[in-house]
Amino acid sequence: MTARRAADEALIRQALRLARRAPATGDVPIGALVVDAAGTVIGEGWNRREATGDPTAHAEIVALRAASAGAASWNLTGCTLAVTVEPCTMCAGAIGLARIDTVVFGCWEPKTGAAGSLWDVLRDRRLTHRVQVRGGVLEDECAALLREFFATHRRTGE
Repeated sequence: MTARRAADEALIRQALRLARRAPATGDVPIGALVVDAAGTVIGEGWNRREATGDPTAHAEIVALRAASAGAASWNLTGCTLAVTVEPCTMCAGAIGLARIDTVVFGCWEPKTGAAGSLWDVLRDRRLTHRVQVRGGVLEDECAALLREFFATHRRTGE
């Protein structure tokens, strides 16, 4: 295993720990974190839409807001965002606007993904900022967390 792959897996493991907090409020278990160029976590989040009633409270948005507050800047050049599931179009747009350099994610999302599956917003050459993307990191673990949540969600009728 390469050093980069090992580092990506470590980030996704951290994001998985965050994702496990979301179901307590009925939110889909997706977790995200932002690390600076030195590898220090400067923002973290998990889905909070149900908890807050905010349709934009996706894990990535929550993590970006925390990172921007901590950095006292919207410009997160040099940072990496790790998330358990491929970002949607809203999150991909916010990632690009924040000038994130790299996105590492767990499982692909063929229905709403905007980092290469359905759309590829993060690497669209028409935009002024393109993001390096590495997907499929610990994909099976990330997908299993979602399957378990939705299986339980369907059984309980929530």
